[in-house]
Amino acid sequence: MPALEMAQETGKLLAWRKKEGENVTKGEPLLEIETDKAVVEIEAPSDGILAGIKSHEGAVVPVGETIAWIVAPGELPPAASVVSAPSGRSKQEPAKTAAAAPTPTLAASPAPININISPKARRLAKEHGLDIAQIRGSGPDGTISTDDVLAAKEARDAAPKAGMSSSAAAALTTIARLMAERTTKSWTTVPHFFVIRDADAGALLDLQKKIKSQSQPSPAVSPTITDCLIALVARVLERHPALNASWANETVRLNSSINISLAIAVPDGVVAPVIPNANKATLAEIAAQRAAVSERARASRLLPADLSGGTFTVSNLGMYKVDAFTAIITPPQAAVLAVGAVSDRVLAVDGKPAVRPVMTLSLSSDHRVIDGARAAAFLNDLVEAIRKPEELLPL
Repeated sequence: MPALEMAQETGKLLAWRKKEGENVTKGEPLLEIETDKAVVEIEAPSDGILAGIKSHEGAVVPVGETIAWIVAPGELPPAASVVSAPSGRSKQEPAKTAAAAPTPTLAASPAPININISPKARRLAKEHGLDIAQIRGSGPDGTISTDDVLAAKEARDAAPKAGMSSSAAAALTTIARLMAERTTKSWTTVPHFFVIRDADAGALLDLQKKIKSQSQPSPAVSPTITDCLIALVARVLERHPALNASWANETVRLNSSINISLAIAVPDGVVAPVIPNANKATLAEIAAQRAAVSERARASRLLPADLSGGTFTVSNLGMYKVDAFTAIITPPQAAVLAVGAVSDRVLAVDGKPAVRPVMTLSLSSDHRVIDGARAAAFLNDLVEAIRKPEELLPL
């Protein structure tokens, strides 16, 4: 089970793209994994034959645990009894420990003793919030199978809920559910506070147009205002390491790299692929990376590397004509910048009213990591960078 993001402990195996015994080629899609951020397609790490599958669809597996092997023709996978967990202990040892130590979660909702149900079906019923006492088993002695659970789920989902039409009772998609869970946890556990500034974007617009006209790249990689903002934010973060920090294990951790997560709308919600080392990348490199991850995100083909290592998020709703908004932090990151649309407003310039293109920036910060003064100092430097972008983004 791969680690796809910071602080990830488990991954849910959604689907195998290959069956046991089939040939696989390095780089081809092999399986789909669900984390608390997104659904990610995992590629085969090498050529060979898929063998010894230990985890099946729906299983929640600890990071680092073996879920299958890719073997050479004629080679057999290692015996399951000698497979070690990430800690180096045998698979049986954690099971004994779990049996010896009573856990409140197991004792809280035990299944009635007279109900026969397979372990996989029990887990599936719990995941979908089904009462196993209401499910009729089709197996020997009335044993409830996974097919019985899935049939019960389909019947429940097909029935309109009280006061709702059948169309309104549609289940959430995976990405929408993940987004709902993640934002709820962040909003209820992270102490947010907000700092808001307006920025004169005239020079930034001029720079973006100048770069576009001089380089004349293909439309897919033309630098956008978002690209320019990513580059400026990353360079300003070099002066403000506290904004590029993380809250982990009840302490503040300063991140050595500046990796900008970019919030991207997809049909079922929002994902945030990462532009790594954005403070060292040129504007052209950022534009190319942004175009590539945006295309993969909208095609639901994000790679594990696309979602890992983000240290600060930029969310731009300017293209939707939104004047201003505040965004929810993505833990363990400490801050997110929300960007509104560029619109003409009347400002005082040299003591006289003037119409200028202005954007509103809203910085959401984790008060465990950042105080108000540091957040304000960062936002002030960013506003100045937007007013004079060529100082940080020379042509």
